[in-house]
Amino acid sequence: MRKPHDHVVVTKLVSQKGWCEEIENQLNKLNLKLTDEGVLFVLKELEKSPRNSLGFFKWVCDKMALKPSSVAYNLMLRILGVKDSMKDFWWVMNKMREVGHEIDKETYPTLLGRFVKEKMVIEASSLRELFSLRQRETHTNSLLNEAIKLLVDSEWNEEVKCKLSSLGLPLSDSTILRVLEEIRVDPLKALDFYRWVGGQPNFRHSAITYNSIIRVLGRNDSVKEFWAMVKEMKESGFDMDMDSYVKLSRRFQKWNMLKEAVELYEFMSEGPYQPSVQHCGLLLRKLATSGNPGPDLVFRVVKKFEGAGNSLTKSIYDGIHRSLTSMGRFDEAQNILEAMEKAGFIPDNITYSQLIFGLCKAHRFDEACKFLDEMEALGCTPDLKTWTILIQGHCLAGEVKEALSCFKKMLGKGVEADADLLEVLVAGFCNQNRPEDAYTLLSVMMTKTHLKPWQATYKILIEGLLGRRMLEEALKLLLLMKKQKLPAFVDPFIGYISKNGMAEDAMDLLKTLTLGQNPSSAVYVNIFEAFMKEGRFTDAQDLLHRFPHHIRKHADISKLFGSLEVKVSS
Repeated sequence: MRKPHDHVVVTKLVSQKGWCEEIENQLNKLNLKLTDEGVLFVLKELEKSPRNSLGFFKWVCDKMALKPSSVAYNLMLRILGVKDSMKDFWWVMNKMREVGHEIDKETYPTLLGRFVKEKMVIEASSLRELFSLRQRETHTNSLLNEAIKLLVDSEWNEEVKCKLSSLGLPLSDSTILRVLEEIRVDPLKALDFYRWVGGQPNFRHSAITYNSIIRVLGRNDSVKEFWAMVKEMKESGFDMDMDSYVKLSRRFQKWNMLKEAVELYEFMSEGPYQPSVQHCGLLLRKLATSGNPGPDLVFRVVKKFEGAGNSLTKSIYDGIHRSLTSMGRFDEAQNILEAMEKAGFIPDNITYSQLIFGLCKAHRFDEACKFLDEMEALGCTPDLKTWTILIQGHCLAGEVKEALSCFKKMLGKGVEADADLLEVLVAGFCNQNRPEDAYTLLSVMMTKTHLKPWQATYKILIEGLLGRRMLEEALKLLLLMKKQKLPAFVDPFIGYISKNGMAEDAMDLLKTLTLGQNPSSAVYVNIFEAFMKEGRFTDAQDLLHRFPHHIRKHADISKLFGSLEVKVSS
């Protein structure tokens, strides 16, 4: 039996017991040899536990001969950037500056966005100040700054290479990472720079720089160069680290580069840093929801998963089943279902909902409805999500009448609707140019069940009602939005009233917007601009006389009407 890699041993020990003195003593006795890629693997596996991640990271810093890379430090910042771990977060931040590393341009916006969202005002302000200081320090590093400016402003050629050589820029992993970060928008130029660095005396690329360049090259317009570099990296004795894999896999999936995402999964499955069960499940889910990639990609992922010594879990079976039903390959999906049951896993609402989704996607609604009835006989009562899938399937096919029939049947079964299902039905009616029916349904649901629609639901219905010249009903919805403390959806009203409404309608809009607080001056300006754009200058003048004194004297509005007088006189 093959001996497990050291990073796998560490992950297993820490995951089982959590970081403690006993684990630390046990690790000290094992004489482990971790690479930077191994450190990143462990951190990615432990990232949901900041405490365990920090314990392991401190142990690496104190007890191992290895010095963590800039990538490892930035990963630690992302792990610790939560309310309960801020003391440790700033410790890592100070530590990384001591060893010459800086927060990178990917980690900074991620953390800042998180702090702002969580209303961590002091932390967000401190992070902005620190990053700004780092930017200023970069500019004072004349050699690095000059090299970056040269590369950003110039096409790659012999002259650029000569100028880089004459600069005498000290080459280190940290320097290479900083330069590649700045020129990553031009992957081929980044590759030229990388090659030039590799040709310099007394410099040899490391796992850190290889992983940095493959993260730059992993995109549509440089995918050929990406795979060539991956091959070169492997031949040079280095491995793709888990942080690089996760970022590249997410990018490939986001950009619908599914073939590349599967090939990347296959590549990592053959190396020491193997993707987790969760990574496999996420990839299968993406394949299932991306049109029709073909079953070949699905089975390639599963084959590699099993080949790495993993047993198929319920979530993986569901992932295969979801992909096949989404592609309309129902016979093969049934085979997977039978194999799943033989393996001891019981199909549940998740499994059966996938089948109903696939049948609806194939417009086989009679079979979907029939199977929904059969689910109870199989010991699995359809839940709200299952019903929503069926109803949404009808709506997407334009069968709103059938969707409403299913909705009534669902209510008769004692299943209560939620805001998601209400949005599905409202969108279904509006897509069939029946916003008045959607309005009636929403009103009934809010009255009887006190359901609070989503902001998106209001927006869909307001636009639908205005399209049918139902301004009064749309204004009632705007009032409901205000009462729910949702952001007011004003723009469609201004556009509609300026084209089809009267000055009185604009006053009704402003009256609705005054609930809770007065409209901003920008709303008044937008109304005037819209009326003037439609050539309704007299109506704009009429409105001006109806507005409060402070609005009439507002600088922007005075400027607007000053330009109007010039137009009229000319």
